[in-house]
Amino acid sequence: MIKIEHSIFALPFAFASALLAAQGIPELDKIVWITVAMVTARAAAFGFNRIIDRKIDALNPRTANREIPSGKIKLWEASVFTFLCIILFVYSAWMLNPLCFKLSPIAVMILFLYSYTKRFTWACHFVLGISLAIAPLGAWIAVRGSFDWEIIPMVITVIFWLAGFDTLYALWDVDFDRRFGIYSIPKVFGIRKAINLARLFHLLAWSFLLITGVVFNLNVFYWLGMAVTAFLFIKEHSLVKPNDLSKLNLAFFNMNGYISLTVFLFTSMAVLIKV
Repeated sequence: MIKIEHSIFALPFAFASALLAAQGIPELDKIVWITVAMVTARAAAFGFNRIIDRKIDALNPRTANREIPSGKIKLWEASVFTFLCIILFVYSAWMLNPLCFKLSPIAVMILFLYSYTKRFTWACHFVLGISLAIAPLGAWIAVRGSFDWEIIPMVITVIFWLAGFDTLYALWDVDFDRRFGIYSIPKVFGIRKAINLARLFHLLAWSFLLITGVVFNLNVFYWLGMAVTAFLFIKEHSLVKPNDLSKLNLAFFNMNGYISLTVFLFTSMAVLIKV
């Protein structure tokens, strides 16, 4: 039910943020507990979403074979798993520092909010983006023990980045969403406008990555990474056309994983290699 490999979307941004906060490699215990917090938060959010959406998933041919609607995993099993992930997430926040612990209930509420928003607003993609943006913000607070404005451009980056590729993801279900009243940008605005909006969101995401580089006065390695990231964004959107969604899976999973890893790799080089 939970694909741990999908944590690759957010975890590299969390690690990049931690590097920026520490201006080097954070202490080992910080790295460990940031990783635990990230993975358990995502697993809890994913599990909760599967529980809340189980009846919708059962009606959708694309998702009918998911574990809960197909009976592979019982509802109580998914509920226990999700609850344990929440407990472990809150514990990991406690292990990081007092501010992380105090903010952990708010993080859980944000993570769970998304599952309901798609029932009444097309802005659900941005709520999911905010959920994922907890990654760099939480990692920063984990290392610094404080909320500082410098990390905000990276947080906004993740919001627009996620909103962009989640808009593309919603293209798969546009017909189903129209029939059953599920809200999404493709359902409300149509496929062509949705693709154009996703491109705009990713342009904004890349722009805020540039602002991040300026705020932290990062060196040439970061700017090389931004050039690679721009290429990956362009490549992603070249794969998706209004009349041809056959490469949507490649655009959604592969390209966004590459983008996340690229940001982390070149941010790491910029922080750790002085030129």
